[in-house]
Amino acid sequence: MALILPVKDINPQFGKNCFLAPNATICGDVIMGDDCSVWFNAVVRGDVNSIRIGNKVNIQDGAVIHCTYQNLPAGQAGTKVNLGNNVSVGHNAIVHGCTVHDNVLIGMGAIVMDNVEIGSNTIIAAGAVVTEGTKVPSGCIFAGVPAKKVKDISEELISGEINRIANNYLMYSGWFK
Repeated sequence: MALILPVKDINPQFGKNCFLAPNATICGDVIMGDDCSVWFNAVVRGDVNSIRIGNKVNIQDGAVIHCTYQNLPAGQAGTKVNLGNNVSVGHNAIVHGCTVHDNVLIGMGAIVMDNVEIGSNTIIAAGAVVTEGTKVPSGCIFAGVPAKKVKDISEELISGEINRIANNYLMYSGWFK
């Protein structure tokens, strides 16, 4: 059974038909939509600020979702995490204090830093580092260190990668229920 912990009397909340791997950790102010999955050794840590996760989101093995403390000194703001619908967070990715809109694939080992905003229908390539405050436009592929736009995304990549992976993870989670 997944490790689900309250923080300051706030319990994570889960939508319908979610799969939580036995060694996944979800704690604090986390609200997850329907048809989501949190895979082996993944951590979703809503201890210092809130994490909101849409529908049909998969957080793959070893990924970490976290934020920045909400009670920083004057003039500084903590960061929250907001993940839209149909988002895949690849193996060992780090998603920290950012907003990710609908239909996004964050590749394996990618790092997405505080105050980043990723537009819909976008791929963040494996190993990319999206630096703090970057605004990633909709409909493109970002890659590299630091990550930059490498090209516009084709309809084939939206259906063949973003949607295929999200749908596959929904299917995979059914194998464990």
